[in-house]
Amino acid sequence: MTLPSQLLLSLFPGIDLLGRGFEAEGFSVVRGPDLIYGSDIRDFHVPPGRFDGVIGGSPCPDFSKARRTAPTGNGLEMLDEFQRVVLEARPTWWLLENVAQVPDLVIDGYSHQRIDINASECGLPQNRLRHFQFGHRDGHVISVSRQPRIVDVEPCCTASEGSDQNRRDYRRFCQLQGLPGALDLPAFTLSARYRAVGNGVPVPMARLLASAILHSVPADSVRLCSCGCGRPVYGRASFAEPSCRKRVQRRRERLDVIDQV
Repeated sequence: MTLPSQLLLSLFPGIDLLGRGFEAEGFSVVRGPDLIYGSDIRDFHVPPGRFDGVIGGSPCPDFSKARRTAPTGNGLEMLDEFQRVVLEARPTWWLLENVAQVPDLVIDGYSHQRIDINASECGLPQNRLRHFQFGHRDGHVISVSRQPRIVDVEPCCTASEGSDQNRRDYRRFCQLQGLPGALDLPAFTLSARYRAVGNGVPVPMARLLASAILHSVPADSVRLCSCGCGRPVYGRASFAEPSCRKRVQRRRERLDVIDQV
């Protein structure tokens, strides 16, 4: 069955590997403002009812474990801007991508679902964990059809790798992000190319999320893992895998530590 095309607004697009993945699944993508093109989301407004979905990966440095300086506040500000645009656009659904430490983004009028997924579960030999938050106006949920995890993986592709002395070959770097080869960005310096590609969502990961959204279902029609991974569970099970139970236990332990502070 051919599903109707949906019109999406992509925020913080950069070179928009996330949008590329959605386009590969049949979506039509309009790219919003980005500093890489000299435009700022804070000056951007959108009329309501024009877009079926809003996607985007807001800046992550403030939330990253690799951060070496104090948070600037930009991360939270950009989350607020993403929320503002969603409330202006009033799409049927929205999807936000970021690192594991990003706060929950709950938007009035939308359900909230949080899913973590690794590039090694998307057919890529790269250890890259990303978190996706999904909201739907009618309370639909998504279930991501992960592939068997690849065990022998390379380190995560990062935006800063271009300045490393032992950086991987640019073509290989692009392939690990799901591109067929070296992405041609003639106006960029080599380090800027690494940064642009490293900031993106691996294309196969984006395609899995896009496919899941196309097949989203009402929350009461499916049982999902209690850890939030988006995997379906059956029978009396609460968790899809043993690692899911451990993930929930680690969250509880962290919350206990916070409560004791």
